[in-house]
Amino acid sequence: MNSLRGKTAVAGLGYAGLGSAPGWSPIELGAAAAERALADAGLSIDDVDGLCASTFYHFFPTTSFAEQLRIRPRWTNADMTGGSTFMAHIQQASLAIEAGLCETVLIIYGSNARSSRDIYGLIDLTPLQVAYQPLLPVGAYAMAAARHMHQYGTTREQMAEVAVASRLWARGNPDAALRDPITVADVLSSPMVCDPLSRLDCCLVSDGGAAIVLTSAERARDLRQPPVYVLGSASATWHRDISTMEDLTVTAAVQSGREAFAMAGLAPKDVDVVQLYDAFTILPILFLEDLGFCSKGEGGPYVENGGIAPGGRLPVNTGGGGLSFVHPGMFGLFAIMEACIQLRRQGGERQAGAPDVALAHGNGGYFSHQSTNIFGTAVTLR
Repeated sequence: MNSLRGKTAVAGLGYAGLGSAPGWSPIELGAAAAERALADAGLSIDDVDGLCASTFYHFFPTTSFAEQLRIRPRWTNADMTGGSTFMAHIQQASLAIEAGLCETVLIIYGSNARSSRDIYGLIDLTPLQVAYQPLLPVGAYAMAAARHMHQYGTTREQMAEVAVASRLWARGNPDAALRDPITVADVLSSPMVCDPLSRLDCCLVSDGGAAIVLTSAERARDLRQPPVYVLGSASATWHRDISTMEDLTVTAAVQSGREAFAMAGLAPKDVDVVQLYDAFTILPILFLEDLGFCSKGEGGPYVENGGIAPGGRLPVNTGGGGLSFVHPGMFGLFAIMEACIQLRRQGGERQAGAPDVALAHGNGGYFSHQSTNIFGTAVTLR
């Protein structure tokens, strides 16, 4: 299970057009982010021989990005699993590098969800859903929240704590869209969107491009930035539509987390900082449980009283997450980047101490696909 441990590393990070970028296409935003990621690593476009990419809008994203960047990669991957896509790309690109199929991979995302108002690229209604026209995706997650409340006594106040914590972390992130502090009362009094989720329980709708450079560990050591090593990576698919989910309170993160920790040779207690997909406030509560940071049903109490806020028991979504930082349709790559920023000790006012192990977890579809990455500094390889 540890065949990929320490074999590859993230060597470059880049953002572009965060928030609102009218007039920019998804491909242009992702390509701009890719150029910044390469500059961050001290590499050029000529060094790239692998490409992973996804957008809401393109059937052939790797060919579109390759054309925009004028590269001819030897290896590409355009697997699409929703917001968890990029965590899965880490696993797939690491395998390709280890197999010698390529050496330096760009992983890219671009979206103009805010300026285009097109956020429905991934919504594929079943015939029953067509008949009843549910409010998706929020309706699916509202059902999970309601079930968790019924089964474990989780409260709206506890879910609101997730939004409050994200805003406190965002105050230290100059790139975050929302930086003004909020209270639990603010969340509870915001307009109801889909019971029990109110407006402040829901993520942003943003524009933005993001890109990272993944390369072999050996090459990363000679580049500009401190390498962030891939220690463990795993993915799991349990269903497509939420109507076929066996238990609305248990996700495939149980499997992806267990396998990623096994590859890394670590356990939840070893993790210093966590980045969780947070399209809605119920998600971090479920993932903290399923990934093993607390027992099933204890996620609500775990986040209470600033449990995941600055100064709490576990730093979660230190950049502000999708609730306060940015959420251009799919958040996964931004979670990976924040994990790397923290391990590189480059978080500025939001830096959560001196972490050596970070976890980034992505959610795709309606809890349909889960993917977990565990990253570490050079200390973890000794």
